[in-house]
Amino acid sequence: MRIGALLLITATLLGFSMHGCKWYSLSGGRTFADSVTVSVITFNNSAPLAKPTLPQTMTEALREIILRQTRLKLVQQNGDLNYEGTITGYSIAPVAISGGGTDQAALNRLTISINIKYTDKIEEQYNFESSFSRFADFPSSQSLPAVEDQLIKEITDQIVQDIMNRSINAW
Repeated sequence: MRIGALLLITATLLGFSMHGCKWYSLSGGRTFADSVTVSVITFNNSAPLAKPTLPQTMTEALREIILRQTRLKLVQQNGDLNYEGTITGYSIAPVAISGGGTDQAALNRLTISINIKYTDKIEEQYNFESSFSRFADFPSSQSLPAVEDQLIKEITDQIVQDIMNRSINAW
């Protein structure tokens, strides 16, 4: 009985102490007041082989995940939190050689790399500039144009989640 009462008192005190805290949650991620704004500047492209629509695709994916997973208000520019990105790499390479004495690739890999500059005007210790890279494999029997849109979606979803984990979730 004493242990149960002690746990109840501890949980209550923890609840009171966390009640006034608006920046951290028990999951380790950051939470924000409703008035905090975020801007995602349209990404630039410095990767010569990238699909021309990729910068807009990446930008919109980041905006959408922010709106879905947070209460932040999206603004065009000068948000309390700001993202600027550049697509730095877009490459296709063989990753698995087929058997049978031929040197043909069984799988190809599309890799996309981006550089993100994240600026937090509220808590500057969270500011960073970092590279993120993800890939997806596809059978060499398929042409890149046939699977490119789906691969870009898969890779983009992974990259924007990585960005969220580093910035908003502070992991």
